[in-house]
Amino acid sequence: MKPRETDLYEPIKAFLQAQGYVVKGEVGAVDVVAMRGQEPPVLVELKLGFSLALVHQGIARQAVSDLVYLAIPKPPKAKALKGNLALCRRLGLGLLTVRLRDGFVEPLADPGPFTPRKSPKRKARLLREFARRVGDPNMGGATKVGIITSYRQDALKCAEFLQAHGVSKGADVAKGAEVPTATRIMAADHYGWFERVERGVYGLTSSGVEGLDAYG
Repeated sequence: MKPRETDLYEPIKAFLQAQGYVVKGEVGAVDVVAMRGQEPPVLVELKLGFSLALVHQGIARQAVSDLVYLAIPKPPKAKALKGNLALCRRLGLGLLTVRLRDGFVEPLADPGPFTPRKSPKRKARLLREFARRVGDPNMGGATKVGIITSYRQDALKCAEFLQAHGVSKGADVAKGAEVPTATRIMAADHYGWFERVERGVYGLTSSGVEGLDAYG
């Protein structure tokens, strides 16, 4: 039998009653309203799946109370909610999941203000890539395939040097192509463009020639 939104009500009601709330369904436009003494009301919106419409409902309920939860059936895979959980926290919305087979309710997020944690490492990596990138070779919104990074630009410089000068020492490529990390790039050979001829000496592969044609 296909689940219904009403299947979420009794588990949510029992969950809130266990915490001392008086619970009533369909009060005004709200699916579930819970009161405990003189505290602000807890509002819960029920849906069979996470959606933008559900988020909009939750945001609308915040005009009535700061304690707003969204409630959905527990998805088969926890990862399915990762992005939506982050969205709820950003918006100050709580999120509850209901395991329909036994009515177990799991609170994944509580309502409240949210301050995102900054990542200095990610910021530094972004700014470093921006500073190292030569020109603006990519169109914003393009897919990741074929994106020209500063690393690829350096690899192209190495390939261009080898195409012009033939098999060369890594130190010569680094100096001539103005790529200090040339030897490391050619040794790693992420694109299949380089071949090690002997210790510290590299040549250009046929794939390297194709790479120059493709990105030239």
